[in-house]
Amino acid sequence: MIEYKRHLVTAALPYANGPVHIGHLAGNFLPADIYVRYLRAKKEDVKFICGTDEHGVPITIRAMKEGVSPQEIVDKYYQIIDESLKEMGISFDIFSRTSKEIHHETSQHFFKTLYDKGLFEERESEQFFDEEKQLFLADRYITGTCPTCANENAYGDQCEKCGRTLSPDELIQPKSALSNSIPVKKKTMHWFLPLQNYEEWLKQWILEEHKDWKNNVYGQCKSWLDSGLHPRAMTRDSNWGVKVPLPNAEGKVLYVWFDAPIGYISATKELTPQWSDYWCKEDTKLVHFLGKDNIVFHCIIFPAMLKAHGGFVLPENVPANEFLNIEGEKVSTSRNWAVWVDAYVKDFPDMQDAMRYTLCANMPETKDNDFTWKDFQDRNNSELVAILGNFVNRAFVLMHKLCKGKVPTFHIEQKDEKDDALFDKIVSTKKSIESSIENYRFREGLFSVIDLAREGNKYLQDKEPWKKADDQISIDNCLHLCLQLCANLAIYMNPFLPFTAKKLCRMMKVVDRMLEWENGGSLKLLKQGYPLNPPELLFRKVEDEEIAMQKDKLVVGSQQSKVDSLQLADNNIQTSQISNLKSQISFEDFDKIDIRVATITSAEKVAKADKLLKLTLDLGFETRTVVSGIALHYSPEEIIGKQVSVIANLAPRKMKGIESNGMILMAENAEGTLIFINADGGAMNGSSVK
Repeated sequence: MIEYKRHLVTAALPYANGPVHIGHLAGNFLPADIYVRYLRAKKEDVKFICGTDEHGVPITIRAMKEGVSPQEIVDKYYQIIDESLKEMGISFDIFSRTSKEIHHETSQHFFKTLYDKGLFEERESEQFFDEEKQLFLADRYITGTCPTCANENAYGDQCEKCGRTLSPDELIQPKSALSNSIPVKKKTMHWFLPLQNYEEWLKQWILEEHKDWKNNVYGQCKSWLDSGLHPRAMTRDSNWGVKVPLPNAEGKVLYVWFDAPIGYISATKELTPQWSDYWCKEDTKLVHFLGKDNIVFHCIIFPAMLKAHGGFVLPENVPANEFLNIEGEKVSTSRNWAVWVDAYVKDFPDMQDAMRYTLCANMPETKDNDFTWKDFQDRNNSELVAILGNFVNRAFVLMHKLCKGKVPTFHIEQKDEKDDALFDKIVSTKKSIESSIENYRFREGLFSVIDLAREGNKYLQDKEPWKKADDQISIDNCLHLCLQLCANLAIYMNPFLPFTAKKLCRMMKVVDRMLEWENGGSLKLLKQGYPLNPPELLFRKVEDEEIAMQKDKLVVGSQQSKVDSLQLADNNIQTSQISNLKSQISFEDFDKIDIRVATITSAEKVAKADKLLKLTLDLGFETRTVVSGIALHYSPEEIIGKQVSVIANLAPRKMKGIESNGMILMAENAEGTLIFINADGGAMNGSSVK
């Protein structure tokens, strides 16, 4: 058995194409942070590595939707993600980016090493091609129906509904996500890693040597290996990403799942000159934290890459979590069915630990689990406030009232069975938490903390020191043990609730060094006669109104916004679902309006304008630019090719610096969604609508 001298812990790199939500926290960031904080408390040598994945197809898709460059997208969302995770106390040693030069160099060197060893297969293959956009389509640019669960919005690399890993050829009725057209097959050349060459080694390494891995991880790996591995392309046709470092690779970049996990290595290089100690010495324990949709990449593809390269340690464990649902439904970023971390910290300032507690208590360690706002409220009010916070507050209040604000003396000759039982509970809780965290059972560890606080409340209630004014020794012994329990609770809660642990340290007037793990289980953490600060409430109650607001916010945010007004620059033209008729006009007034048929040939998001799309219209006799306030209802990709009715003689107006020459006509359906007033489909562009 290897005696590990150092620990390397990674959390899966989030795509920099949007903010992070609480599913990301529960899936990998929070369990990784709990584990790392525990190791640091034990004074272990540990590095906690993460960063944003900035080369995936989701980046370019988001860039197209927002009408900006991929670089602008990753710059924007890196900052949002970085700040959100810091706010929630996720304590990375480094949070890097795969767009950095050090990552490009590291990834290219890794690829070139495998290439020089002759480990790649150069293959010409047929790949889906969008004839309208004149682009080869990466897997994520292709959507269709999943052959397993019939999800009509599966991607070419994965179905996000059932979690199955796919290839574009497996999709039923594939179509381009860029133009909505049916793609064709076209020949292209790529470099493939022959995973089948590593199949026997992987079977031995995973199925024989790592039977202790979580059932969901072991089972998914076994299923893949039993089905047989096949060569997988490690390059893609794209202009965004890490360029393939070969002379005959124009327009080729590294496959995102080749370069992204190398991001762990490049980030460690950026962090410390001793990076190779953590990646290349066998007495390093490497642990990957991630969600179940990343298991295959971290357990099969990345280890095969490391094995092929040589000289790197392999993961000792990959404790992947299942998915966290929201209010009974799967998280959907496209439907905005999510609780976004940046929004949470704005709505609940100084309540990071309330969310950490709820997510850990509901952590999807072995199966999909559910987050509800009602459960968040109940756990906060009934457990954090009523059990943990209540015990600490009672102990401090009684200490100030009955012991002059100082830690009372413990009279060992007067201790009783209840005192001994509480001490035994303090010691056994430490062992229980150690076992739980070291075996990646974080929910169990958290429950041990709250159970100890519950035991403290029971002890205090049984002792009733407030009723023993004539027995100061009994009062002193009881409150001395309660205060020592508070100090131990601070140590035990620190990996889970770091903000609260530090707050409790301030109340006890002790330095953070007291939180070191070796101090746990002691009854000598607070000196007798030491004055303590007045009590502060560790937690506040969450009111019904706050929960109602969050539930409403979730529902409203997930729906396509009901637009009561369509604003074109300064026009401020108001519409309603059913509006009163305007005052009558003469036929001559109507005859002044020139309505023509046009086809939308291109569409893009207007920068810094959530509602606006810039449309290019083909009127047959000319091409027009029209700015339309329909971005909340339609993405640019889904309206290209639509035939519309447009007011062609409307005076030009500038919106966001763009001159708009006309207005397309829209109607509102019963759900409040804007719909096109289309021509019949056979009308010629430029023909009049009468």
